[in-house]
Amino acid sequence: MVTAHETTVQGLLEGTRQYLVPLYQRTYSWTELQFKRIWDDVCQLARDRVDHPTATHFIGSLVLAPSPAMGAVGVAEYLVVDGQQRLTTLTILLCAIRDHLAEHEDQKHRLRLDQQYLTNPFEEQRWLKLVPTQADRDAYVACVKSTPQTGGNHAVGRAYQFFAKALDALGTSEEPITVQQIESAVITGLALVAITAKPGDNVYRIFESLNNTGLTLTQADLLRNYIFMRLPNRGPVVYESLWLPLQQRFTPTELVLLFWLDLVHRDPKVKQTDTYASQQARLEKLRTEADVEAEVQRFSRLGALLRVILHPAEEHDPAVRQRLERLSAWGTTTVYPVLLHLLDRRDRGTATSEQIVAAMLCLESFFVRRLLIGRSTMNINRILLAVVTEMDRDLPVHEAVRRYLSTGRKYWATDASLRALVRTIPFYLNGRASQRNLVLRWLEESHGSKEPVALDKLTIEHVLPQSLSDEWRQMLAADLDTDETPDEAHDALVHTLGNLTLTGYNSELSNKPFPVKRTALAKSGVQLSRDIADRQRWGRSEILARADALADRIVTIWPGPTEESGNQSEVPWDVLAKALAELPAGTWTTYGDLAALIGTAPQPVGNRLANHPTLNAHRVLQAGGVVAGNFKWLEPGRTDDPRDVLRAEGVTFDQHGRADQAQRITVEELAQLAGVTPPDLPEPRARATGAVDHAARFIEQLTASQGPAVATAVAVVLEAWTTMGGLLGYGNGGETSCFLLARGKEHEYGNIWPVALYPSGKCEVVFQHLSIRTPFDAVALREELRQRLNQLPGVQIAAAKLTLRPGFPLAVLADADAREALLDHLRWFYDQAQVPASDEPLVD
Repeated sequence: MVTAHETTVQGLLEGTRQYLVPLYQRTYSWTELQFKRIWDDVCQLARDRVDHPTATHFIGSLVLAPSPAMGAVGVAEYLVVDGQQRLTTLTILLCAIRDHLAEHEDQKHRLRLDQQYLTNPFEEQRWLKLVPTQADRDAYVACVKSTPQTGGNHAVGRAYQFFAKALDALGTSEEPITVQQIESAVITGLALVAITAKPGDNVYRIFESLNNTGLTLTQADLLRNYIFMRLPNRGPVVYESLWLPLQQRFTPTELVLLFWLDLVHRDPKVKQTDTYASQQARLEKLRTEADVEAEVQRFSRLGALLRVILHPAEEHDPAVRQRLERLSAWGTTTVYPVLLHLLDRRDRGTATSEQIVAAMLCLESFFVRRLLIGRSTMNINRILLAVVTEMDRDLPVHEAVRRYLSTGRKYWATDASLRALVRTIPFYLNGRASQRNLVLRWLEESHGSKEPVALDKLTIEHVLPQSLSDEWRQMLAADLDTDETPDEAHDALVHTLGNLTLTGYNSELSNKPFPVKRTALAKSGVQLSRDIADRQRWGRSEILARADALADRIVTIWPGPTEESGNQSEVPWDVLAKALAELPAGTWTTYGDLAALIGTAPQPVGNRLANHPTLNAHRVLQAGGVVAGNFKWLEPGRTDDPRDVLRAEGVTFDQHGRADQAQRITVEELAQLAGVTPPDLPEPRARATGAVDHAARFIEQLTASQGPAVATAVAVVLEAWTTMGGLLGYGNGGETSCFLLARGKEHEYGNIWPVALYPSGKCEVVFQHLSIRTPFDAVALREELRQRLNQLPGVQIAAAKLTLRPGFPLAVLADADAREALLDHLRWFYDQAQVPASDEPLVD
C-alpha cells in the first residue's frame, strides 16, 4: 500500500536514515535556471517568515520505496524513485550554508549541520544521508566533506558554486536577509509530500509510470532505467564497466541519437520520439540477463563508432578522417545512420577503409550535386534514412551506396543535368550559407594551390553585385535577350554559381564597377578569383562561360550516379508551386523573381501559370507591379479584375495601377517561402563564453564591407544590447552573422532573437523565427515590432511579411537618432522576451 504525508527537509533528513538513488536514475542535471528558481523561492519564503514565522512553501513530491536491505542494517534505508534532483539540490544548498556559517561565524555550525542533516555520523558504511548515482558520487562526497575539490566543473559542483555565491551576496540586496533565516526556511519552511511504496513493489514500474510521458527524462534515461531493471544481479558490474563509460562519452542528446540510429538500421521509419518505446519492445523479447548484458556491450561498441562520427579527429585512418570531417562540416545529421553502418561494416571486417571512403565520397557528391541543382532538401531525410535497409547487401558497400543513390527519383544530378542547371539555378539562395561556402572552398582546394590561403575566413562575393549601379546596367545591356531588361538579366544571373567567388571581404569590392573589382581580384591568392580577373568584362556570356568551366571541375571532383539514373534535369515547377502556395495575402511577386528562383526565364513561368492551375497565380505581376496584359483566370467564367482581388487581400496600387513595391516578395524571400533557404542559426554560445574570435571576425568583415562608420554604429548597438542583459550569438558560415539573443537556450522557453546582422550590410528581422517563440508567437507582438521598426528612416516592412525575414540596410544605423530609436525598440523587445517564469513546481 502506498502512503503519503506532508513533511519538511528536517523531517526527511533528521535521524539515522539513508536515501539511495538507484542505478536506473539519471545523473544530477539541474542547471542555473533551476538553481535560481529554488533560491528565489527560499529567499521569498525567508522574507515572508519574518512576519509569519510558520509560513511554508510547497516544492513538490518525493517518491520513496523501502530498500531491500531495510531492517537488516539498522538504518532506515529508502530508494529515491522520483525527486532526486530536488533532494540533491537541497542537500547541496545545506552544504553551502554550513560552509558559509563555519567561515563567517563559528565552526560549530559545520558539526551541527553535518550530524543533523548530511551524514549519519555513527554509521561507517552508511554515513551519507543521500547517496547519489555513481556518476555524481565523487563530486557529491567532495561537497559533503568540504574538500578542495568542492565546487568543481560538475553539475554538483556548479550547484554548490551558485549557492555559495548567492549566500555571499545576501547582504547586498534591498531587503537584507540573514543566512540563519535562509537555513530556517530550507529546513522547516520548504514542504514536500513524501510518497512511500510498500515493500516488494516493483520500484522501476512505479518510476516508469511517473515518467511515462518522456517529458521529465530523456529517452536514454528511460532506456537505461529499463535495462537495469532487467539486470537485478549483474547491474552494478555492467553499469561500472559498460554503461557509465558510454554515458560519459556522450551528451544526453547524443546518447538518445545512438539508440535511435540503432533502430533506424532496422526500420528507417522509426521516429526519434519513439526511441524508448521501440527499444523497449525489442529488448522485451530477450529472456536472460546475459542477453541483456550482450545488448549493452553492443551499444558500447556502436557508441565508440558514433563517437568517431561526432569527433572525426579521433579517427586513425587519414582518408576516412578527411571524409568524416567534410561530411561533419556539411552539418546534417541525416547522414549519421549510413555513416554508422559504414564504420560498423569496417569494424566487423566486411568492408575496408578504402571502400567506406569511396562510399562517403558518393554521399558528399550526393549532397553537393543536389545543392547545385536546387534540390538540396527534397526528400533528403527519407532517402538517407533508408540507405542501410534498401541498399544491395550483396555488393561491395561503396558500390551498394552508389547504386541506391542512383536509382529512383533522388535528384543526384547526372553530369549532363548538372552542366545545364549550374548555368541557371540561383546557387546562392539554395541550402545553408555554410554549405554554399563549403562548396566554393572545396572547389578552391581542388586547385591544389601551393600558396596558403585561410579559406575558412573567406566569404562569398557576388562579382555582378546584388545592387545594380548605372555602370553595371550598361555592361549587362550589351548582351540582353530579346525584350529583356538589364534588371531582369541581373535577377537571372546574380545568384548563379558562375557569378560567385570567395574573397577576404576586401573593401574595394561591394558594388564597385568591374574594372575596380578586376584589379582587386587579380591580387587575390584565391584561384577562383584570379580566373575572373583574366576577363575584360563581366556580363552574361562571361558568367555562363565560367559556370561551364566550374561544371567541368565539379564533375571531376564529385562522381555522379550510375547509368541507371534517369534524367532529372526538368525545371523544378514544384518549387515554384510551393513558393506561390506560401505567398502571403497582401503581397505580390514577379514572373522574373519566380524564374530566378527555379533557374528558368520569365516567359516559361508565364506560360506555366497560363496553362496549369496554380494557387495564388494572380499574385504574380510584371516587374513594374502591373498585371500582365494577357492575364486570364483559369477558372471557367471568371472575369473579375485581379487588381480588385489583390486590393481586397491588402495590396496597395497607385493611380497608375502599379502595386506597392514594399509589398513585393523578392526572389530571396521566395526562397525562404519555398524552404530552399533555411535560416542560419547562431552558434550555441555567447560572447562571454568563448565566441571572441567570431565577434572579432564579424566586426572585421563588417568594417571591410560597410566601412568604419557603419561598423562603429553597429558596435555601439551591440554594446548597448549586452549592457541591457542581452547575449551575442554568431553564425558559423563564411559570412559571420551576429544574432542579438534576448534569451539563451537554457531558458525554459528557449532562445529568441529579434534580428540577425550580416557584414554584407543587412539587418534581418527574423519574424519567421519569432512566429514559433513565446511570446512573439502572438501576431500582435510581431506587428508591434514591425510598426516600431518602420519608424526608423528608410525602413518600410510590409505587414504581410510577418512570417518572413525581411530586412533593412545596416547603413541606417550610422544616423545617431535612428540608432537611438532602434535601441529603444530593442529594449522593448528584450523586456517582452523575459516572459515570467512558471509558478508550477519543478519536476525531476
